Amino acid sequence: MRKFFLAPLLALAVGFAGMSQARAAADTATPDGLIRSITTDVMNTVKSDSALQSGDINQIITLVNQKILPYTDFERTTQLVMGRYWRQATPEQRQQIAEQFKLLLIRTYSGAIAQVRNQQITYLPFRAAPDASDVVVRTQVTNQGNQIELDYRLEKTASGWKVYDLNVLGAWLIQAYQQQFAEQIQRNGVAGLVQFLTTRNQQLAQGKS
Repeated sequence: MRKFFLAPLLALAVGFAGMSQARAAADTATPDGLIRSITTDVMNTVKSDSALQSGDINQIITLVNQKILPYTDFERTTQLVMGRYWRQATPEQRQQIAEQFKLLLIRTYSGAIAQVRNQQITYLPFRAAPDASDVVVRTQVTNQGNQIELDYRLEKTASGWKVYDLNVLGAWLIQAYQQQFAEQIQRNGVAGLVQFLTTRNQQLAQGKS
């Protein structure tokens, strides 16, 4: 599967590299403005860091932790992926699964960052009720003549808008991973899912596909 929760935020940044920092800061109050602001900051960082452009995994992890995760609710993402099995996990297991899931996504799709070039981004009209707390920001990315649907689902929290799901080419990330997580838990329990994710990350760190 090539859908990725984090890397498309980097690709989206291409269209907004010229925004001023003042404008970016002001726009974080709205869902679509938040996406623009994140991508501006991330793109500026990628452009100035050769290690990121070459796919250095440690630099990518640092970038994600500093520039992207503060604007996401990855715990909620993980909870929705696990579904009813979330209640079976201990607080420690929940933390382990969220961390290993994040690392799995980063390691699996780190190469996407090196491919960020001059994609063109089109924002579709954003419509939401004034009191809406769950919204979708819809965009289209044009890459070498190909159009890619890229949508972000955000929730309004006490600390502002947070991204918790991503749709690439019609497939939402949460739905894409629900079955895989459920199968692992049904076979080996929640502890088995922790072990599966940990082992997979170790394999990817060693360069195994």
